[in-house]
Amino acid sequence: MSKIDTPRSDQSAPASGSPLDQDGLVRLLVASLEALASSGQVDAACRLAGQACAGLRHSDPRGWSRLNALLHRLARHAPLVGSNVSREAG
Repeated sequence: MSKIDTPRSDQSAPASGSPLDQDGLVRLLVASLEALASSGQVDAACRLAGQACAGLRHSDPRGWSRLNALLHRLARHAPLVGSNVSREAG
């Protein structure tokens, strides 16, 4: 499996110990989902990113945009539906 794209500096997780607002939580979620995908759980990361996108669609357009971008990056590495072959290999 190839390495998943690393987050851009503007999307990195906030420093530990700092208070988190909604933007900080979204950045933390993006970093966590990237780590999950990097550990080989791309499908799970995609599903969770999709759920988060749906939850933020109307209430947080910027957060939705970040998660949507992550979902599209991760989808390139996800297995094809009904197979164990990733889109990269297919």
